[in-house]
Amino acid sequence: MADRLRDGPRSSSGDSAGGLKTAQMPRQVEPCRGSEDSRESLRELPRWMRLYFYGMHGVTLDVLLSSIQGVLKDRDPKLVGFSSPYLCIMHSLTHFALEKIYSQKRCFRGRPVVFHLVFYPSVYIGLQILIGNISTLTEQVRMISGTQLVVHYILALYFAHVFHRGLSRLQYHPSCPADLQTKSSPDDSAHVPGPPHSLPGFVRFLFFGMHGFLDEVVFTSIFNLVEKSDRTLSGYTSLWSFMMYGSCSFVVEKLYLHLHFSRGWGTWRRLPIYVCFIYTWELSWGLVLRQFDACSWDYSHYPHNFMGLITLLYLPGWVCLSLYQDVLSNVLLRIKCTKDVTDLSGKNGEVNGQVESKKKIL
Repeated sequence: MADRLRDGPRSSSGDSAGGLKTAQMPRQVEPCRGSEDSRESLRELPRWMRLYFYGMHGVTLDVLLSSIQGVLKDRDPKLVGFSSPYLCIMHSLTHFALEKIYSQKRCFRGRPVVFHLVFYPSVYIGLQILIGNISTLTEQVRMISGTQLVVHYILALYFAHVFHRGLSRLQYHPSCPADLQTKSSPDDSAHVPGPPHSLPGFVRFLFFGMHGFLDEVVFTSIFNLVEKSDRTLSGYTSLWSFMMYGSCSFVVEKLYLHLHFSRGWGTWRRLPIYVCFIYTWELSWGLVLRQFDACSWDYSHYPHNFMGLITLLYLPGWVCLSLYQDVLSNVLLRIKCTKDVTDLSGKNGEVNGQVESKKKIL
């Protein structure tokens, strides 16, 4: 195994939208609307957001499957997996096509088994074979094995019964980052400042973990292009990065919500805290993983490194990702989870682009 498997960021810690001005007093934010108005303004997730998520989710599946293959073959505790920006784009497009296919299940109302067990899996497997042949860029058609066929079929069932159904429960509030409720006056202690979490914590953790995979695949693919002239843009990461990114970004988001909304701290005042936490988190994880020979990065050959686990060379990257973290947090604050399922085609419970107010927010 290579001495350095990754030289990329460890935590997707991003950008602040709306934190450029530092306030001396706790920030006072007027509620965007009443709860009833907020429900009425909920919409399906924007197309760009769905494409972004589809690509990130596809990269996660690539990394997961390839790392499992590596473990079964080499027993490597580093759990390295592979993907590329090319595949990310292809996953975005194919997931979007699968979304349209899934919205046609109403045509199989009398035969749901045919749709879920035959039609949808067949389309899914066909698209995956197409992706595999496009990614290899060879004239010869690439066939898949029986094991790959079984894996694709299982994934097709996952998409049909879990993925699309779960995604259809997510709704978007376009008018404000969140229905924020802060103190209306310094003497009003009845209200606790700070926005409520619209999504469950584990969903946010999963999002940040998947985004960490995307960060590292993009970074290492660019690194390979510059250093090795690898035009395939193949990138890699480790399954351990999912835990590292997910947990680190989850904590950084908590810091953002507290420092920005409760204490009124501006971007440049919060940034040093973000960066110090990220370096501490990366060092801690590296020390633990090294005990099991599972640490997949080594910065010993870089200047200004400490124990080969952290380096100041990546400080600009951490700063950029820390800024971007706040942007991601603001986007997630706009997303609500509902009990009712909304058809992504916009034909179930949607009037003029808005979801009916009968939906109950979790």
